[in-house]
Amino acid sequence: MQGKQVRRRKSPWLWIPSLYFASGMPYVVVMTVSVIMYKRLGLSNTDIALYTSWLYLPWVIKPFWSPLVDILKTKRSWIVAMQLLIGAGLGGVALTLPTDDFFRNSMALLWLLAFSSATHDIAADGFYMLGLSKHEQTWFVGIRSTFYRLAMIAGQGLLIILAGSLESVFQSADSAAGSAGDPGVVLAWTVTFYIMAGMFVVFFAWHRFVLPQPEKDVPTIHETYTDIVRDFLQTFAAFFNKPKIGLILAFLLLFRFSEAQLVKIAAPFMLDSADIGGLALSTGQVGFAYGTIGILMLTLGGLLGGFLAARHGLKHWLLWMVISINLPNAVYVFLSFALPDNLLIINLAIGLEQFGYGFGFAAYMLYMLYISNGAHQTAHYAICTGFMALGMMIPGMFSGWLQELMGYQFFFIWVLVATVPSFIVTLLIPLDKSFGRKEPEL
Repeated sequence: MQGKQVRRRKSPWLWIPSLYFASGMPYVVVMTVSVIMYKRLGLSNTDIALYTSWLYLPWVIKPFWSPLVDILKTKRSWIVAMQLLIGAGLGGVALTLPTDDFFRNSMALLWLLAFSSATHDIAADGFYMLGLSKHEQTWFVGIRSTFYRLAMIAGQGLLIILAGSLESVFQSADSAAGSAGDPGVVLAWTVTFYIMAGMFVVFFAWHRFVLPQPEKDVPTIHETYTDIVRDFLQTFAAFFNKPKIGLILAFLLLFRFSEAQLVKIAAPFMLDSADIGGLALSTGQVGFAYGTIGILMLTLGGLLGGFLAARHGLKHWLLWMVISINLPNAVYVFLSFALPDNLLIINLAIGLEQFGYGFGFAAYMLYMLYISNGAHQTAHYAICTGFMALGMMIPGMFSGWLQELMGYQFFFIWVLVATVPSFIVTLLIPLDKSFGRKEPEL
């Protein structure tokens, strides 16, 4: 029996990086790549921000079906099944883009992607907590957040570079470069989504092979439907009975209040022409800006955040982390006023913002782990991420309208003002000083 357990104890390095890269990729496709794609296909900032923000809804409501991930099958099984479904959804988007009603059809498939991705996140987060000790969870949080964010940067960077390159290759000779509705632009994005679909077939095969099989990863056994309903209600009751739950919820909703608005407008700002306040970058240049120094600085920030929290505890670094995730948003104020045409300056500004995000977001992830520890930890973590998604969804919905009303310069100034609630709630939340530090060996 011991030999069997040893064989199942696979190195976390084999699966944590790839698992969280796979978690981040459909999220960035739904939330960010779709923004750039629809911008290239001619939609307004108001419509883009409104409709793509609604795609947060599956992450908002996922706590309502998260208990099913505990009840039905193992979390390992959910992970590999959802990766296959995500691949199918990406392929479906590729099929719809050349159609006349591409917006409605592609949005429907993006909803499928969003639900599949949200379910994958529930299973992956639960699997992370079951497969690692508490100290390992803290130590690997930097690795986990870095590869999750690397997936987002790969989506914003490498995939956009790919789409931009394909646009140049497929651009119709008789069409203005970059014009909305150009068949070459449509074909470029179609090919890009097919490539992403193939990527998830690879993830599916890899994780069927490398994911360990923790002894605790078993479905919850219930004898009757009444037992299921009872446990479902007890799960929610236990979460909302936590001490100082009001402050906890305020933190989950407001920590990213500023970023929620910035993330929907950053790419349109870079793509829009200078006469309306944008940087007038091409699709490929936007991808390059996020895919070069942005990747490096994000990696450094995420790793540093996780390692320092594991060394000194989260509380020791919490204030510095909230400063780090918010104040670098000032680079967009600089970019909107200066409108530089030098890619090096743009890359450095984005690199600073990405480093701050990587360092600061580690605090958010660790705090969700902190308040989820104990009974029902998979479902409680899902509830946390549901509130996180709600905190991103609502501000994002009005950000496009607000930007078109105020213009880019004043909008980015507002984004800085909107960081104030994040500082207030961070100073008030309950947090054990020892959380995250390695316990001394006896």
